[in-house]
Amino acid sequence: MDGVLVVDKPKGLTSHDVVSRVRRALGTKRVGHVGTLDPMATGVLPLVIGRATRLATLLSVGPKIYAAVIRLGMVTDTYDATGSVISSAPGETSTADITLDAIEAASRRFVGTFHQQPPPFSAKKIRGVRAYRLARRRQPVPLSPVEITVHKFKIQSLELDQLHCRVSCSPGFYMRALAHDLGQTLGCGACLESLRREQSGPFTPDQAVSLTELGDRFGLTEHSLISIGNLLPELPTVVVTESGSKRVLHGNVITHAHIKIPPFPSSLIGTKPAEVNKVKVYDQSGTLLAIAETGPGDTLHPRIVLV
Repeated sequence: MDGVLVVDKPKGLTSHDVVSRVRRALGTKRVGHVGTLDPMATGVLPLVIGRATRLATLLSVGPKIYAAVIRLGMVTDTYDATGSVISSAPGETSTADITLDAIEAASRRFVGTFHQQPPPFSAKKIRGVRAYRLARRRQPVPLSPVEITVHKFKIQSLELDQLHCRVSCSPGFYMRALAHDLGQTLGCGACLESLRREQSGPFTPDQAVSLTELGDRFGLTEHSLISIGNLLPELPTVVVTESGSKRVLHGNVITHAHIKIPPFPSSLIGTKPAEVNKVKVYDQSGTLLAIAETGPGDTLHPRIVLV
């Protein structure tokens, strides 16, 4: 079994908890997740299974879309509602004085590419130690800001102290940090109250299964697993000859002489040597062999061999 299983993660489980359940349900240890969701978060969690685990890095680069509720007027140590309350009335501004216009104006500061300070309670490593472990011990957490991109930050409604919003962002973005930083900008403080991931790269809730459906392995195989050959549809493809297949499986460079269909990908003709383009390489039976990169002189270099 090789491919991606999209799970609708319920609240209260870690991403690793979900991986463990799927391993037991499918009877395989080769399961990983693409993009971590905090225990309080729900929604789209893509799991890579079998040979698809080698594609995890490529599958994690797409944008993410989140629906969130931000609680104004409360600051916690974890930047979300599960943490210890530091203050319930911080800053100089009362939540009663916060208007949608003020929130809209503040939100515009968080659209575009900028550096975001990760929360101290995060899975990032500092000299080999997870940041949250240091934070729990009340030790310094020297995390450096990370460059991220927010494509859209849509303010939907404000109900008392609950701000409903939707965010489209790059990988590596922390919604908890956004909630905290927005609260600081508004002067009232804030934390993340709830979060649902609506999209992770090309994966959506329409493709997702619940954990209660994991008992039917046949059903998952037939209807829910996205096969490895159908992943990364945006990449050009080539079909190689028998001799080309052998070279690919050994990680050796192939040329146009080893490519059966097409003669050479038209999208790659004229590619500058300095540019790197990824290509899916199939054998003549339709098996995805590898992800290759273009090289000088119309060559393809296998980078991720999948067989």
